[in-house]
Amino acid sequence: MQHRKIVVVLKGYPRLSETFIAQELLGLERAGLELAIVALRRPTDGKRHPVHDEIRAPVHYLPEYLHQEPLRVARSLLACLPRPGFWRALRSLAADLPRDFSRNRVRRFGQALVLAAEWPADAGWLHAHFVHTPASVTRYASLLRGLPWTCSAHAKDIWTSADWDLADKLSSARWTVTCTKTGFDHLKKLANGSSPVHLSYHGLDLDRFGSFGEARRERDGSSAEEPVVVLSVGRAVEKKGYDILLNALALLPGDLAWRFEHIGGGEELVRLKTLAQKLGIADRVSWKGALAQEEVLEHYRRSDIFALACRITANGDRDGLPNVLVEAASQRLACVSTDVSGVPELLSPEETGLLVPPEDPDALARALERLIRDPVLRVSLGEAAEHKVRHHFDHVSSIDQLKELFEREWQAAE
Repeated sequence: MQHRKIVVVLKGYPRLSETFIAQELLGLERAGLELAIVALRRPTDGKRHPVHDEIRAPVHYLPEYLHQEPLRVARSLLACLPRPGFWRALRSLAADLPRDFSRNRVRRFGQALVLAAEWPADAGWLHAHFVHTPASVTRYASLLRGLPWTCSAHAKDIWTSADWDLADKLSSARWTVTCTKTGFDHLKKLANGSSPVHLSYHGLDLDRFGSFGEARRERDGSSAEEPVVVLSVGRAVEKKGYDILLNALALLPGDLAWRFEHIGGGEELVRLKTLAQKLGIADRVSWKGALAQEEVLEHYRRSDIFALACRITANGDRDGLPNVLVEAASQRLACVSTDVSGVPELLSPEETGLLVPPEDPDALARALERLIRDPVLRVSLGEAAEHKVRHHFDHVSSIDQLKELFEREWQAAE
């Protein structure tokens, strides 16, 4: 009988920005699956979400850079050399290098050697979260160990990877799941029938994001003592479009009373704070930094509007369906965002939210003004969005789907 422990390969763990992955891992454990977590890098966040402490799976860290642990890498190479899979994996690396001649490619092969040599006891399956670097390590390790592998693809990993790389991985994986219809269509086309691709929304742990029973305040921007609170949660990186959002806020009419709060870390925070000063709105903006999940939930409940100005960057990077939008909608918080990638799969214009084109601060400002001035509209959109989340984005459905996919493979192997 095949060992059913699954090795889950992640880029970093734990990460505050990847709560949806932690929720999935916990859900799979509660569904009876045994997991071992392997991360390519150690955590950089100073805080953890409560869900991370509930996951029982052991965590194993690979060397982030091979030169930092040369003896470990050398021992792993010697341990893998006698394995028949070593030469299969080496041939795969030799085929990949001419198309991606980089230190990163060699690093992923070295990390796979360490994973294969330090293999968790009784594990018989590999599953990668993200189809870029984690899937590269997973694919090489599957060849080294002679074991099957599967993959969860998300957003940046899909749209910043070369088509040849995606097609090779899709053809060698037993199946792939992805979390938006746009990503699903793209991957299915590249797979070209070589292996199954499934659409599986992450969903939300609705036990953690229970219904918000209180009535929201009817602030309409007319009182400086009761400003409308606009909230956004997300890393300060280019694809989140926070420069567009700040410019949109600066375009709001001078008679409106509002305040903007941002939750999250990110490499662009300094630049964004400077931009807020330049636009003359710094006194209305609060930068909260990274917060734990329970603190984020409290901000959803005391805010009036949730805004996210998602964009597609020059290298193709973009969000899928940002989990923070689903979280905000679960709390009856009226949402405004852009019609990028998977966002319209949650926010139907004028029904469950407001959508504007990306890179358009004027359109975003008009949408924000509507929501600020009209608390009745906010209530209507918030209630409809919550209904959609609670009926179509419960993470129990995605957990059941993943469990069924794994069990189908195991049954076929027996």
